[in-house]
Amino acid sequence: MKAPILTGGKAERGQVIRLLKRIAAENGREYLGLYSVAAVCLVLGSLSTAFMAWIMRDVIDEIFVAQNRSLLVALPFAVFVSFVVRGLSGYQQGVILERIGNNIVARYQRRLFSHLTDLSVDFFHENRSAQLAARINQNVTGIRSTLNLTITSIARDLLTLIFLIGVMVYQDPLLSSIALVGGPFIGVMIMRLSRKLRSATRKSVDVNSRVLASIQEAARGITVVKAFTMEEVLRQRIEALIVEAEERSNRIARITERSGPVTEIVAGIAIAAIIAYSGYRAVVYGYSPGSMFSFITALLLAYDPARRLARLQVQLERALVNAQMIYEILDIEPRQPDAPDAPALAVAGGEIRFEHADFNYYPTEPVLRDLSFTAPAGKTTAIIGASGSGKSTVIALIQRFYSLQGGRILIDDQDISEVTKRSLRSRIAYVPQEPYLFQGTIRDNIRFGRPEATDAEVEEAARLAQAEEFILLQPQGYDTPLGENGITLSGGQRQRLSIARALVRNAPILLLDEATSALDSRSETLVQTALEEAARNRTVVVVAHRLSTVIGADRILVMDKGQVVEEGSHYDLVNRPGGLYARFYSLQNRVGSDAEALAETVHGRG
Repeated sequence: MKAPILTGGKAERGQVIRLLKRIAAENGREYLGLYSVAAVCLVLGSLSTAFMAWIMRDVIDEIFVAQNRSLLVALPFAVFVSFVVRGLSGYQQGVILERIGNNIVARYQRRLFSHLTDLSVDFFHENRSAQLAARINQNVTGIRSTLNLTITSIARDLLTLIFLIGVMVYQDPLLSSIALVGGPFIGVMIMRLSRKLRSATRKSVDVNSRVLASIQEAARGITVVKAFTMEEVLRQRIEALIVEAEERSNRIARITERSGPVTEIVAGIAIAAIIAYSGYRAVVYGYSPGSMFSFITALLLAYDPARRLARLQVQLERALVNAQMIYEILDIEPRQPDAPDAPALAVAGGEIRFEHADFNYYPTEPVLRDLSFTAPAGKTTAIIGASGSGKSTVIALIQRFYSLQGGRILIDDQDISEVTKRSLRSRIAYVPQEPYLFQGTIRDNIRFGRPEATDAEVEEAARLAQAEEFILLQPQGYDTPLGENGITLSGGQRQRLSIARALVRNAPILLLDEATSALDSRSETLVQTALEEAARNRTVVVVAHRLSTVIGADRILVMDKGQVVEEGSHYDLVNRPGGLYARFYSLQNRVGSDAEALAETVHGRG
């Protein structure tokens, strides 16, 4: 995911140029008109600054030396007008650049979110979500800063400097050459600092993202933090990250500001020498004080844009590092792209068939081995087995969260790898083992299952999921805002909202991954009744640990080590001598523990 950090030479310059070209290509045409207006304003500001330096000669010579009364109004008025032009143009370009910058940030935020939602699930398993969000938050302004720095530096600072140097050369070519002698020295120093800054900036971004991610994770898991008295441990861990982030930031500050003293010293020597020499010429040889004053004014006014240009590469390096890290994310290709001409899935009955499916998360740890089974259309197929047998993986593969290493999965004889993911998932309703609720109201969270659902349909789904009872007890009923992940609700209540979200989708295929695991006995009974009603005329695949939830299934699959080792109805399996399911059932009735613990006990005994 991370691009190499280049440290110098032609390769470095080439990478910077390519990045700048990409930023310009993606944004230049979009903002060409606004940037043109801003550039005109910047040019006007530059011209007014140079004009103030140029007119100082006439102010001194005509008013103070020649005491020309006819110019007492015209020259001061011209100075006033130049200040007005500079002020108005500065205001206009500032507003335009901020407007462009805010729009760029918004565009890239939308683009990043859209791209992230296109990436496969394994990307989010490999990258911590809190750290990813923190990194994006820091990096997203990099493109804005790159464009604005480039425009302002070229149209304002560079042009101002050129115009002022023109005034200086016009007034005194010899003194101008003396003033510019320190430029190459400062340029070499800035290039050296820029190389150091690039590496330091990337490391700083990484550390700061870890700090923000740790704080977010601590806030999300605050109940666990307090339950296990982890406050001091987390304080120490975050303190160490904060100290490291502070040290990184201080290093960047030292590198960034290192150019300041050198620039000031060189500029001070040049300006002091010019004032002394020009004063000597005025005293000894009678040179015009107006020309000297105009020259020195231009020299002093040129100092600020020259200093900003000297620091430009340092600032641009920081902006480009952030921009590059944004493009590293945008350039990640989805691992499960749809084929260019992939058709939409057409579901008639909803039969799901695994044919010799092989899958692993890691090359050395196979999860499914030559798995074959059929979940009949309109029927309920339950999957049980020990932890790690591949039950939840089956649910994930049906939704094409991952790609098979071998074999295929078909829905109504259509290979799901050859249809669009959107059409596939739109025909599936899913209830995960751990319910997740989003920011918004209870009604919003149920409606996520089908955004076009009416209020009546949302409320009907809540009733089917046995959720309306507790929803109506909330302060604002269905319109009650939820805390982060519904923290104010119990686990069973969150799960019932998750079930309601699946029911309102009204999809022909329903996947339940331990959908009743978080419910108490009363809620489980109520929800089980609702699910049985919701399963009518749908293909349902249920992963369960409690055998009580699968007894009524049309077909039960028993998985072990990534394969189906038994299948049949509850009656068939429970009466099969020596069968794994029969042992699960026997142990459950004897000790009353859940199916997963029973499966692991049986599996451990061989």
